[in-house]
Order: sequence, then structure tokens, then C-alpha cells
Amino acid sequence: TRTWREARAFYATLAATTLIGAALNVVGVNPISALVWAAVVNGVVAVPVMTLVMLMARNRKIMRGFTISGAWLALGWLATAVMALAAAGLLLTTLFGSG
Repeated sequence: TRTWREARAFYATLAATTLIGAALNVVGVNPISALVWAAVVNGVVAVPVMTLVMLMARNRKIMRGFTISGAWLALGWLATAVMALAAAGLLLTTLFGSG
């Protein structure tokens, strides 16, 4: 366990997010709608993050003796592709409608 002085950034982040959450509640933001939009943003942001993770996991300069290969590499790129397709589907249905 760290003291306030040792973990200022952590406690400041915790306090700031608590205050933001309270402010959103006072303003009248629907919490369910906020959760849905947070999930949408996370799904879209996941694609470039997963791509970078896959590139780094294969790089010997970064990972040294712990690079991935074979089935794990294929599974990682498959998961990245599925997330990209889901994000593209979201974008297309948002822009052009679902029907």
C-alpha cells in the first residue's frame, strides 16, 4: 500500500473521475446510455490498440525471447480482424441505417 504522497497521480485520478461521475449525475445524463456509449468507444478504440499489441508481440527487439508465433499469432490477428469488422459494421449501420 502506498501513501497519498507516493501515489498522487492515482488518488488524483480517482478523485477526478468520482467528481466527473457525480457531475454527470447532477446534469442528468442517463447512466445506461453513458455505459452504452462507453462500450461503443471502447470497441472502436480496441482495433488500433490490438493492432499495436500484435505488432509489438511479434517484434523481437521489444519482446526478446517472448515473441508469439504460430496459433497464438493467428488467433490474435483473427481477434483483431473480428473487432475491425465489428467497428466497421457499427460505422456502416450508423451512417447508412440498418435496413
